[in-house]
Amino acid sequence: MTYRVLVTGSRDWPTPGVVWAALNDTLHEALLAGRRLVVVHGACLRGADAQAAEWVAVAAQFADGVIEEPHPADWRPGGFLDRSAGFRRNAAMVQLGADVCLAFVRDGSRGASHTARLAEAAGIPVRRWEA
Repeated sequence: MTYRVLVTGSRDWPTPGVVWAALNDTLHEALLAGRRLVVVHGACLRGADAQAAEWVAVAAQFADGVIEEPHPADWRPGGFLDRSAGFRRNAAMVQLGADVCLAFVRDGSRGASHTARLAEAAGIPVRRWEA
């Protein structure tokens, strides 16, 4: 049994410590429930997604059952820039379901805000941090 946490956040999220603390709390919740933690994110190479990936790499060394599930967007299908790829990827991650969504939104980030709204509409509890 897994506890799925969907991490969404701005590419320029400034405080990795906030992401790490939120994930530490979520790991604690999962462990108390006797479940493995699956960290779902959009696989951006910077910002909150990258910070979540770094947290998983460290946490997996100390806690059994911490699993990373990255979902990179296909920005250039057929060699052309597809500006809606991130939004489609976000919707697909939400459709896979989660126990909670952690949203790290800086300056009203459209992508992170979009994912949080979709998660709420799907009945997934959303915890927000803003910078």
